[in-house]
Amino acid sequence: MKVLILGTSHPYRGGIAAFNERLAKQFQDQGHEVIIYTFTLQYPSFIFPGKTQYSSDKKPDKLNIKRKVNSINPLNWIKIGHEIKRMAPDLVIIKFWIPSMAPCLGTISRIIRKNKHTKIISVLDNIIPHEKRLGDRTLASYFVSSVDGFVAMSESVLKDVNAFDQNKPSILSPHPLYDNFGPKMSKDEAAKKLNLPKDDKYMLFFGFIRDYKGLELLLRSYADKRFRNTNIKLIVAGEFYNNSEKYFKLEKELGLAGRILWHNNFIPDNEVRYYFNLADIIVQPYISATQSGVTQIAYHFEKPMLVTKVGGLAEIVPDGKVGYVVEKDPNEISEKLLDFFKNDREQEFKTGILREKTKYSWDNMTKAILSIAFKHQKE
Repeated sequence: MKVLILGTSHPYRGGIAAFNERLAKQFQDQGHEVIIYTFTLQYPSFIFPGKTQYSSDKKPDKLNIKRKVNSINPLNWIKIGHEIKRMAPDLVIIKFWIPSMAPCLGTISRIIRKNKHTKIISVLDNIIPHEKRLGDRTLASYFVSSVDGFVAMSESVLKDVNAFDQNKPSILSPHPLYDNFGPKMSKDEAAKKLNLPKDDKYMLFFGFIRDYKGLELLLRSYADKRFRNTNIKLIVAGEFYNNSEKYFKLEKELGLAGRILWHNNFIPDNEVRYYFNLADIIVQPYISATQSGVTQIAYHFEKPMLVTKVGGLAEIVPDGKVGYVVEKDPNEISEKLLDFFKNDREQEFKTGILREKTKYSWDNMTKAILSIAFKHQKE
């Protein structure tokens, strides 16, 4: 088939770009012709919360990536819509994550569908974002009505889809493993790469720092006096997307100054494996969530996890088998983290991880997309 992926890709950075590129590779490996149409302008710089939208990594090998789409220019949307309509790919895949992209992606989709040939499927991170804004539902509805079907990566998002549209086909397919950050390595080697002591124990909070990800909960947990005078360290690795000062202020108020290892820059793809191979446990104390690519990086590197009982996280981190599922409570978080280190649960959880990770293949994702795209043909 001829497959077109419409959305974020190199030279842009982040989890959505990584997802689209890995999905393209999977379709290529299955013998399909794949092209990615990414942005010439993704976000205007004045509204982007991070330091840069762009990746410092090399362009992925063997992927056909074209910069075509301007997210804020309606004339561009019309042009690109007609261009893809004439191209007539068999399948267009759109990763949808934020309602502000709905006018652009929804308009392009509407034009493409006029060729009466191309099937358009959206893989959904969210329908309604964690940080809600006025007009989100209206914008999301505009996008939902423009495509042929949906692949949701968590039960909560699948329910959200059905609240918008119960007629179009939809399916649940969990976020596949992020296996594109390099191979596993020894903890000693990772410690050397990061210039950190190899004999310490490490908890890792990883990814863009936004309020809904619950770093404040983790800092309050780590302030538990039982962590003092241990070699259990907390690494916070990722770029601030919200005000950093409130976290540094809280660090001082809780008496944590000098005890947290802040690595507050965007972590390039070629360095991600150092942090995950060094970590003993990955901590995701989210306030709200649907699913998270961080859990799928943890699965790839076979690392136990602690997540909060929000969104779809509990679906993919079975409590007591691959880690812990806890309430959004600093005391419960600290109890479970201390249990992990005190009772040496790593090997116990790793056995569960090896069994559980087999569910999260990219082959399952492509099968889900194709089953929705060509559902009526099979029937």
